[in-house]
Amino acid sequence: MCETRSPGRFIGMPLAEDFQRVVDSMPPDWTQLELDLRIADEDRYIETATLLTQINAMPYSKHHWHWRLRVANQFGHAAAAQTVRGTLALLDGQRIDGELAVREARSGRVEVREMWGRPESVRQEFARRRAQ
Repeated sequence: MCETRSPGRFIGMPLAEDFQRVVDSMPPDWTQLELDLRIADEDRYIETATLLTQINAMPYSKHHWHWRLRVANQFGHAAAAQTVRGTLALLDGQRIDGELAVREARSGRVEVREMWGRPESVRQEFARRRAQ
């Protein structure tokens, strides 16, 4: 069971499971999620940073948290949720303990695409998938 310290902060759970819990709590139309990550043992910072390069984690300097993670649901300039979960599972596999905090979540935005020259079936499928 997970213990809640404050809104958006969870401890006592593997990082991948904690992340999946956050994603599962999001509304179906969520588009972007920003999380902060802090590891318990700062001696493992380099090892952790090497694994986090897969998801373009942004390191903080002189901050209480170590990295900012940006996650995209179906589109956007961020790492895919599946990739973030897999990378956090790698950290769990290396027994790197840490903590996640949700900083920002966005929903309700839709992707804009140029549809000139595309068949009507493509336009309809795009609209169906992006319907709000």
